[in-house]
Order: sequence, then C-alpha cells, then structure tokens
Amino acid sequence: MTQSHPFSSDQYHIPWDLLTSDRVKADIDAALKTAEANLEAIRRQEDAAVSYESTFYALEVASLDLDRAWGRLNHLDSVCSNDEQRVALNAVLPEVSAFYAAIPLDAAIWRVLKMFSESSEASELDDIQKRYVEETCASFIKAGADLPDDKKSRVAEILARLSEVTQKFGENVLDSTNDWELIIEDKTRLAGLPKSALATASADAAAKGHEGKWRFTLQQPSMSPLMQFADDDALRKEVWAASGKVGYSVGYDNGPLIKEILKLRQEQAELLGFANFSDFILERRMAKSGSNALKFVEDMHAKVINRFQEESVGLKEWKAEQEQEEPSPLEPWQVAYWSEKRRKAEYDFDEEELRPYFPLHKVMDGMFGIVSKLYDLRIDEKATTTDGGEIQTWHSEVKFYDLFDNKSNELLGSFYADWHPRESKRGGAWMNSFETGMPSEGDNPREPHLGLMVGNMTKPIGDQPALMTHSEVETIFHEFGHLLHHLLGNVTVKSLSGTNVAWDFVELPSQIMENYCWSRESLDLFARHHETDEVIPETLFTKMTAAKNYMTASFYMRQLALSKLDMDLHIHAKKYADMDLDLADREILADYKPELATDSPSMARRFSHLFTSPVGYASAYYSYKWAEVLDADAFTRFQKEGILNPETGRSFREEILSKGNSAPAEELYRNFMGRDPDQTAFLERAGLA
Repeated sequence: MTQSHPFSSDQYHIPWDLLTSDRVKADIDAALKTAEANLEAIRRQEDAAVSYESTFYALEVASLDLDRAWGRLNHLDSVCSNDEQRVALNAVLPEVSAFYAAIPLDAAIWRVLKMFSESSEASELDDIQKRYVEETCASFIKAGADLPDDKKSRVAEILARLSEVTQKFGENVLDSTNDWELIIEDKTRLAGLPKSALATASADAAAKGHEGKWRFTLQQPSMSPLMQFADDDALRKEVWAASGKVGYSVGYDNGPLIKEILKLRQEQAELLGFANFSDFILERRMAKSGSNALKFVEDMHAKVINRFQEESVGLKEWKAEQEQEEPSPLEPWQVAYWSEKRRKAEYDFDEEELRPYFPLHKVMDGMFGIVSKLYDLRIDEKATTTDGGEIQTWHSEVKFYDLFDNKSNELLGSFYADWHPRESKRGGAWMNSFETGMPSEGDNPREPHLGLMVGNMTKPIGDQPALMTHSEVETIFHEFGHLLHHLLGNVTVKSLSGTNVAWDFVELPSQIMENYCWSRESLDLFARHHETDEVIPETLFTKMTAAKNYMTASFYMRQLALSKLDMDLHIHAKKYADMDLDLADREILADYKPELATDSPSMARRFSHLFTSPVGYASAYYSYKWAEVLDADAFTRFQKEGILNPETGRSFREEILSKGNSAPAEELYRNFMGRDPDQTAFLERAGLA
C-alpha cells in the first residue's frame, strides 16, 4: 500500500512517525478490504484454472497488507502503549480477529485448496511447496474446515472472544504493574542494596520529580535487586505483596478472564474432536499430545525432586544457623534474599561484581562478533538508509542493524533492538518479525527479512553505560538466537521460514546461544570492564562457574512448576476453570513448590505466556525445558569440534537456522546431530546426572 496507509506500507524502513492512532481504523479497514478481495479471487476461480499460484500461493499473500498493519499495531501496543492507541486497537480487534478466524472455516476456499492438493500438479511440486501444501491442509482441518456449519460458526465466535479476552488480560497485567510505585525517603531502609540498584532508583525518582529519594516499581530491573539484596525484611514483604497484586488488584483482576479463557479453549478443542486443549495444540508438535508433554514434565520432576528438597531444607537450616534460631519455613519474600546471602558465603561470589564487565554496547558487539565468526556474517548498526534518509524507530533508545552474508555480501535482513523498560512497555523479553524475506530465485533478487528483539534490562545512569547482570546477558543472547532463526531463514515459502516451526523446537536456536555466556573463550570476546577493557579476572570467573549450579534444582523446579500449572489447567480445564484459582494452584503444585510460611497468590493471574493471546505458550511452556534438552545435546557437537568452529556453525546454520519448517523438526535435528536427542548432556550440565 502507499503512504496513504502507512500501517500497511511496504517500505522496508517502517515510517514509525506516521503510525498514529488516528490512522488505525482507515488503514485496517483498507487492508481488510484488500485481503477480502484477494480471498474472493481464490473462491471464484474456475475449476479448470486452479493452480498452485492461484490457490496456496495466493492464500499466503492474500492478507499481506493486513498482516503488516496488524503486526505493527500490536507491536506498538507492546512497546508504546497509550490510551488513544489502545482504544483504536480494541475498536478494530473484533473485525480483524473474525477475519483471520474465518479463513480456515471458509468452505469455498477449502474446496479449492483441497481440489488442488489432490491434483496431479500437486504431486509434481518441489519438496518445500509440497510441505507447505501439507502443512496448510493440516492447519485448515485442525482449525475446523471439515466441521458442519453450526460448529464452524461457534469456533469462529470462540476465536473472536479469545482475542478480546486475552487482549484484556495483557492490559490488566501492564496497568496493574504500572499502578504501583514505592518512594523511599530514608536511605537506611535500603541497606544491602548494591550501588547500581541505588543509583537506578535515585535516577528514577528524580525523573518523576522526587529529587533526593529512591523510586521502585514492579518492573524486573527495579524489583529484583530489592528482593535479592535489601536487608529490610518488611520492605521486601511490601514489594512481594505488591507483586502478588499484578493481575489481581481491584479493577485489574485476571481471575475471571482466566476461567473464561480456559472454558473457551476447552470448548474449541472438543468442537474439533480433541479431549482437551493440550491435545489439540500439541498434535503437530514434537510432543504430539498433552499426555506426552505432561509425562515429560513429570519425568523431569522425578529427576529433580530429591535435589530440590535438599536445597530447600539446606537453605532453611542455613538461615536458622545464621540467625541462631530453630529452622522454620521461610517467607516467600525471604527466599531470594537468603539464597543470595548463602551463595555469597559459600562461593564468595557476588553477581554484582560481574556488572562492570557487561556494558550493553560491548555485549552486543561481542555477541555480533561470535555469530559473525560462526555463521560467516557481518552486522552493522545503521542510522540512515543508503540514500541518506533517516531510519526511524519507535523510541529514541531503539537501535537498528543490518545483517549481511559475508560471502555473497547480500543483505539477509535487518532488525531493531529495544532493551530498556518504560511504563508504556510490557514486561519480559521477546523477539518478533515484521517481514519474512525470500532467497533469490532466478532473476528475482533476495528479499531481506526484518525483525526485532525487545527486553527490559538495566538502564544506563547518567554518563555511565547500561551495565547488565549476567542473567540479562543470557536473555540478550537468547532473544538474538530467535532473531537469527528468523534472519537466516532461506526457505522459498514464507510461511515455512524462520521461527514458524513446531513450538517445542522453536527454543533450540535461542537456548543454544546462552552457552556462549559461560565459556571463557567466548566471554573474553565481549565481557570487558567498561572502564579498563580488562576481561573477567580468573578468580572471578572461577567463582562464577563454581556457583553456576547453585540452587539449580530450585530454579528448574520453578520452570517445571509453571509447565505443570500450564498443562494441568488445560488438560483438566473442566475441573479447574470453576475452582478457586489459588486453591487450584496449590493442588496442582503441591509437590512442585518449597515449603513456605505464607502462600503466594497464583502466578497464573500474571502468566502472560499463557493468557495474552488466543494460543501463545498455552500448553507449551514445557517447551523451554524440552528445548533445553535439545540445546544441551546439540551443543556437545560444538564442544567437541570447537565452540567457535565455523564449520560447525555452518552446519548449524544450514541444517537448523536456515531451514525453518521446510522439514519436520525431528528430521532437522537428526541432520545436524546424526541421531535423535539424548537427555544426558542436559542432566550433566545442570549437575543433576
């Protein structure tokens, strides 16, 4: 579309200054009109004229303008939320949701697709086109294409309602997070906090008109240091209580929304012939069924439980010893604090000692250097286009980069990076795509990809650069792994490119990148003191690696608890949708949580992975652990052949990163490793073997 509809403009460098709330309705309406006209052309074609180009290819590009406009609007809602924009988004949400939901339920379109899929021409397609036809037909059937009309209508209603309810869930999490702040006037209450946290809180307070005070919020870079280091038990309790109100406070209670979402998902699954939503979602993923995914979680739980209980008892006894009292269960606001004190005592290791070695700009440069060597790439930061025009971003903190293939000098793709928290920005970290490109074919040049990675990391203070925690560095590497999966996609069908893979395979490229945050060889390429440029001293590196598996079982049990909660809520939705949410949480996770003196409100109310989109990570949170098994196993090849070995990197790029969903995930993994995955490396790396 032209500049008259900037939300759907096909400009590679997006005109962000034109993407304003007042343009939303006109741009979305125009994109919907174009998409509907394209679908009508598919419906009305003569049977004798049916071809791949007029059916499956036409379907793939039919809603391109709408995909762009809707994707950009939802992105802005995530990073630059405001009331006017939210009203505009919610006004068009029902029509857009109904449009997308109706496509696989459209009998005329499905008839034409089936006709071509059963034709002799379909059998003569290349392997990737055949894969696309197969995947598309499967997705139509799975969405209800073969249902009778009355059931199709109900599925469409469910999807439309899920879009509305999950949108509201996300708004409640953001609004209730922003609805709380804590202004501290007495610095003695902040004893124990590292200088970096004090400086950030001071700068934050000053920016809000509280000069000489300290401001804390429920955003992770603000809240986490306080819970981990503050000596004031009452202060930590106050922040813990506030965090428990996210998605739960008056006016923002997500409890009723969760019940409705679970019921709608269960009904959707039953209409489509599945016992529960988990079976419905996982049928075409690596796990294949809800019972298989749950078995994976429970098997992992069995491997971790003894160590987890030892860690819980050990921490309770260590705290009692320090305070010269009888052991008793910790309060939930005491766990992070006493865990940190014990780690410091037993390993002489303070995570804050690492911050000076992780200035954000050097982390980024070093990370780019690592992947450039591994995958033969070049990454350049850009502020202007080749003709001298400004490359706009949605916020002044956002940076833009181009990624080139070194051999061909082709621009493979570009990406935005947005790393610091804002009140208008939702929490967490994520990667997404704006454009999926295409490899060059015949006379057609390569179409570059366009993506983004976003996080909520420690902000810079004054003239000092943003100094990351090691955990934040891991998150940056993780999201860049996802981004590489997108940018290095080399598939001739866009719908099969990049991260469009089985959900329990999608975390492999991201999690394998985290390994480079632990090796001396790779750390020395980017972990440099922001003032002296020195690498991490050997003594500090030794402490860091020695403490790596401290409380590992507790960390893993936390992830398994979230996975278990996800699976049980969706497998047994009929039971839990009508049960008190906190009671359901306690029943499901009875053997997954440490014994604490006070129960916490259920995490489900702010569990954005599960409830901020109609599908998202619902019945799929287990995939983080599933993919961690894959990543630990796959990384053994890098360890054997050299973690920066370009030959190994080339193989990973060619067999995994470039292939997208052009073949089943199991096949891609075997092509890289020469065998099926093995859990041994994961258990050994975690110290749980």
